[in-house]
Amino acid sequence: MKITSLTTACYRIPLPVPLSDSTHGRLTHFQLVTVQLRDDDGGEGLGYTYTVGHGGVAIRAVVERDLEPLLVGADSGDIDDLWDRMWRRLHYVGRGGMASFAISAVDIALWDLQARRQELPLWKMLGATMNQVPVYAGGIDLQFTEDELLRQTETFLEKGFRAIKMKVGRADLQEDLKRVAAMRKTLGPDFPLMADANMIWTVEQAITAARELRQYDLHWLEEPTAPDDFPGHARIANEGGIPIAAGENLHTHREFEMLIASGGVAFPEPDVANIGGITAWLRVAKLAEQSGLPVTSHGVHDLHVHLLAAVPNPSYLEYHGFGLNDFLVNPLPIANGFAVASDRPGHGVELDWDALQKHRET
Repeated sequence: MKITSLTTACYRIPLPVPLSDSTHGRLTHFQLVTVQLRDDDGGEGLGYTYTVGHGGVAIRAVVERDLEPLLVGADSGDIDDLWDRMWRRLHYVGRGGMASFAISAVDIALWDLQARRQELPLWKMLGATMNQVPVYAGGIDLQFTEDELLRQTETFLEKGFRAIKMKVGRADLQEDLKRVAAMRKTLGPDFPLMADANMIWTVEQAITAARELRQYDLHWLEEPTAPDDFPGHARIANEGGIPIAAGENLHTHREFEMLIASGGVAFPEPDVANIGGITAWLRVAKLAEQSGLPVTSHGVHDLHVHLLAAVPNPSYLEYHGFGLNDFLVNPLPIANGFAVASDRPGHGVELDWDALQKHRET
């Protein structure tokens, strides 16, 4: 079937509660960039990506000006070829960055269209037999007081989460340690607890922090240093003594090849919304499998639940703070520590376009 139209839009969406981490500071909004595809048989597909508040309009422009002319008239079923063509068109200004965000949104829409055409949920089209995956609550809470942090934790537990991630990376490591200690005391010794530094430390600082954090039995320490310092990640993993999760800021599967080869990651963490879509995410998952590593996710949990269900080496699904629940017809259900992928054809994400409209960027 031939693609007949592509429409894209960008929305600036306020967060219900301002959030915070060590790199981005105080976060009050995020941006959602959507892509809708239609083909000559009446098929439709929805894709989307997001930003932490900046760059969304530029990503929309890349889709409109550079990818739409390439896609309209093309065979919507030849996803691998279309991915390669998009990559080649943007490689000189891309090889990651905003180009990968733009490709991601289109690629997700293509996969959604194909699954809808087959009248299958995405997880089943990808070969999964189960649609449930273990899930953790991803707190974005670095500047929360300890009381606010623990109240958030109680809310997560009430909602059915059985694993939680918190932020670290305050200016004083002792403050981080105090907060992690409070979380461990609240959750008990066997509860999976992760910590995310959002790239704030040097390698030496990360090694020091990891050694201090070992006493709290973290499931992983996430993004301890600059994302493309692969030798540094290896040093932190070897000398720090805590499993490392990383990759949300890597935007090509080739970067994951180098990170995995360095030995600097125990939990590769691709984000389908910035790695190049489902096509590229599955390539990263395969790289992890070949190295005997589980794969986890970052953000867009409504999409990642399908992907983690479909691979043989899944770890936890991150339920992200930038959720779209206020703009979804059917939010992702959580029960007893598991997320349940939709049985609706495609990825099953149906946006409330009327609610989004007032947040549209011009």
